[in-house]
Amino acid sequence: MCVTKLSRSLNLGYNLKQNIVLWVEEYLFFPTPFQKIISLLLIPLTFIYHLIIMIKRAKAKSKDFGLPVISVGNLIVGGSGKTPVVVHLAQNRKYSAVVLRGYGRASKGLYVISDKGQIIEDITVSGDEAMLLALQLPSATIIVSENREEGILKAKELNCELVFLDDGFSKYNIQKFDILLRPLKEPTNIMCLPSGGYREPKMMYTTADLVLQEGIDFKRVVSYKQNQKEIEKLPEKLLLLTAISKANRLLDFLPQDTKMVAFEDHHTFTKNEIDHVLTQYSQYNIITTAKDMVKLEKFKIKDLFLMDLSLDFNSSVNFNSLENYIKSYKTK
Repeated sequence: MCVTKLSRSLNLGYNLKQNIVLWVEEYLFFPTPFQKIISLLLIPLTFIYHLIIMIKRAKAKSKDFGLPVISVGNLIVGGSGKTPVVVHLAQNRKYSAVVLRGYGRASKGLYVISDKGQIIEDITVSGDEAMLLALQLPSATIIVSENREEGILKAKELNCELVFLDDGFSKYNIQKFDILLRPLKEPTNIMCLPSGGYREPKMMYTTADLVLQEGIDFKRVVSYKQNQKEIEKLPEKLLLLTAISKANRLLDFLPQDTKMVAFEDHHTFTKNEIDHVLTQYSQYNIITTAKDMVKLEKFKIKDLFLMDLSLDFNSSVNFNSLENYIKSYKTK
């Protein structure tokens, strides 16, 4: 009887947590009429947030670090494909580094996660995104640091000649080439935090050096793997287990009756959580993303399937401005 009560309590706890995550994402991007009322009530705080952003931009003096710095960012909270775009742009570049904050990591400060492909730290130090980048960019140097300036200087110390900033648009004090990503489905809520999901006003797209929109400039291509081997058909009774932002978007690439257990972005899974999911969905096959896989591997989940994401860029996308920016440093 006590075990049954405990199981019910765990179910309620996990279901409540998942519902809160999905509710917040709905409020930020595609609010219901009730959520729109909440958004309007928070406009005074949004105005203050706007003011702080504008003051920071006005006071910032951008610093040139003597090497090309390319920022791949977005204006909205959460993911818009920054990591796969960084992988696409950096994979064939020699002596490149990726500097990112390292959300979800247990460490603080600056760490070199991989040095020219040699992985030095584990995922508790790196966080999920940095470890994924280290695995997918075997010739690059991956650095995590809350202070991006220190990260760039470390990359320079390690003889890197090109730096990519993952999510660096708001780093106004760094001279850089700004790439902004626009989502496939533009939010119906165009407010900034806390009234909406924009971190900066939507008009800031006009300040970027290059804007890339999913569905126009690039599309996501998803293949499915099991035990690192590509498969053509997914099994029936599928459960998506993930901890990425806007997890609902993944369901577009999966069978219609797929169930989902979604945690907050960058969540670190615990053994209790995984055991609970495996018990509750014992009849289901589990599928996850590459970003989640680096955190789930240690649990040795039987028959775990992977959604392997890559990007297919439209041939009409013009990267000349980016290449000219990189070349400008070679002539200095």
